[in-house]
Amino acid sequence: MRPLRALAHVRTGDKGDTSQVSVIAYDAADYPTLVRALTVERVRRHLSSLSVGSVQRYELPRLGALNFVLERALGGGVTRSVTLDAHGKTLGAQLLDLEIDDGTAG
Repeated sequence: MRPLRALAHVRTGDKGDTSQVSVIAYDAADYPTLVRALTVERVRRHLSSLSVGSVQRYELPRLGALNFVLERALGGGVTRSVTLDAHGKTLGAQLLDLEIDDGTAG
């Protein structure tokens, strides 16, 4: 088990109350591990302390990336939220802490 940050980095964006988090493998060989480990349900559970609405996952194999669209994830929108740092950058950083099985355990 390793934190996701050992295999990938993230790019994020916010629009209204929706956040997008793209998880991008450092090495294309690790992309299948990301596809297997980062299911919609697993991402939703990992972010369960937040009141995220729907979560959609889009696979971008040629980029070695997964894009997650998180609806109702920003407390009404970045400019309306009363929570501190409820932006995509924070969600991306939290997601990078997720422990995943990368198949390297003996």
